[in-house]
Amino acid sequence: MSLEEECMQELGESIDSSIQSLKSGLVKLRTGRANISILDDVKVDYYGTPTPLSQCAQLSAPEPRLLTIKPWEKGLVSAIEKAIMNAQLGINPQNDGEMVRLPIPQLTEERRKDLVKQARQRGEECKIAVRNHRRTINDMLKDAEKEKEISQDDLKRALEQVQNLTNDAVSKVDEVLSAKEAEILEI
Repeated sequence: MSLEEECMQELGESIDSSIQSLKSGLVKLRTGRANISILDDVKVDYYGTPTPLSQCAQLSAPEPRLLTIKPWEKGLVSAIEKAIMNAQLGINPQNDGEMVRLPIPQLTEERRKDLVKQARQRGEECKIAVRNHRRTINDMLKDAEKEKEISQDDLKRALEQVQNLTNDAVSKVDEVLSAKEAEILEI
């Protein structure tokens, strides 16, 4: 494999990981719909050990605006309720003794705009990361040309290819962002 191919592969993997990170970050932004992924970071005190909620209870979204949490052990209901309150999700849990219900409130227009700003901020951070990956690869290629490992023509071709990959990545980020914005603004 040539140096240019290795650089392109490394750039592609770096870009993919940045976009995947953006997607996983955007999933945690709460929309008006019930989505169990907002509970991913909730840790329950399970016999003295902080345990992810999904490992000690069954999570489901039976209705568009309701999440239910059915613990494997009934004694965990109050610990789950406490963990959700400590997670500061902006949702008040309702405990009926056997399960915890999380009614998802309707988002206000102001809150929606705030969430869109947060999404755009994360998108901009991802674009910055992509550009940083581009700069790193460009520097590697220019150093290789200085060391006479690749020719000037190969360098020019590789730099164009790096720019095309970067442009594609930025457009992917924009697509992901516009889809999330539409989801947030949907009433």
